Amino acid sequence: MQDVYIRAISKFLPNKPISNDEMESVLGYVNGNPSRARSIVLRNNRIVNRHYAIDENGNPTHNNADLTLEAIQNLMQDSKVSDQEIEVLSCGTSTPDQTLPSHTAMVHGLWQNRPMELNANIGICTSGMNALKYGFMSVATGNSKNAVCTGSERVSSWLKANKYNNEAESLQELEENPVIAFEKDFLRWMLSDGAGAILLSNQPNPDSISLKIHWIKGVSYAHELETCMYAGAKKDENGNMISWSDLEPNTWLDESIFAIKQDIKLLDEHIISKGAQSIQQILDDHHIKAEEINYFLPHISSYYFHDRLNEGFINAGINIPLEKWFVNLEKFGNIGSASIYLQLEELFHSKMLKKGEKILLSVPESGRFSYVYGLLEVV
Repeated sequence: MQDVYIRAISKFLPNKPISNDEMESVLGYVNGNPSRARSIVLRNNRIVNRHYAIDENGNPTHNNADLTLEAIQNLMQDSKVSDQEIEVLSCGTSTPDQTLPSHTAMVHGLWQNRPMELNANIGICTSGMNALKYGFMSVATGNSKNAVCTGSERVSSWLKANKYNNEAESLQELEENPVIAFEKDFLRWMLSDGAGAILLSNQPNPDSISLKIHWIKGVSYAHELETCMYAGAKKDENGNMISWSDLEPNTWLDESIFAIKQDIKLLDEHIISKGAQSIQQILDDHHIKAEEINYFLPHISSYYFHDRLNEGFINAGINIPLEKWFVNLEKFGNIGSASIYLQLEELFHSKMLKKGEKILLSVPESGRFSYVYGLLEVV
């Protein structure tokens, strides 16, 4: 097995930052009415700015493949490596521009650099980490000398008011409360657009720091917990998922089937406890003690979970002091699979890192409650 190094990390954020006061005018008002959930959600998540790949009129400025390519081009410029040298492209996303072909193939088509191996990871937040793991394994096994790995989301177009208007109108016709369910409206004020890219190599940077990857490991609890976050499906009264392809086309709009939804009750009940259980298992498996960690980068969707996660860790006997946590959610919003890339990118370029320090990455996703962790060392 070869050593694998992160040599460069870059990001791309579309357009100007959107403040809390601007976001609803950009995304639109569902059925012409302001959201009742917006202020509550923003108060809890403490996000200040986010970026959208749409203009002030809701017109698209970039698709997901565009965002990813921009991040890769920034990566190539920063690393001073030719795109003709790259052997593997591994991309993760929750929000591809199409169901087929893969997001990675579309990015490669835009890149137009050379024939290469592709890997596509589709999921929710952990898809970016799983894309990184594929690149790590490719280089570690000698399958390739290098790899470019990405995480990206272009979710703003999914959050526009016109995706929910049919359902809101139907509710009014039924003389019900004309408000989209909180499980849908909640996420409109959480999610953002952007992309991150990482260059992996079997050789470290000759004249600057690199990050050696010791391991990347994931764990899923889908065998015991039902679906919590989903899109393109409907959940029945027993918690079973009904695919969009098995629903009548008129239902797609009338019940906002393609909107991203999250079961808030399930999220609140399990995300912290399973987070503590999973990190304890992973650290034990790799014989790592919490005090060995110099920087802890947890992907969190909201600051609502920040202190609760810390409390859950302490109750499980894992004490990573808050001064070791590195979170930048308030600056960019929740960009799903790309968030951990943006956290690591900021830390990598902060000039705070010293050789020998260890960085623990932690990415949960509530789809069926899965978690991916990675241990890096500054070299």
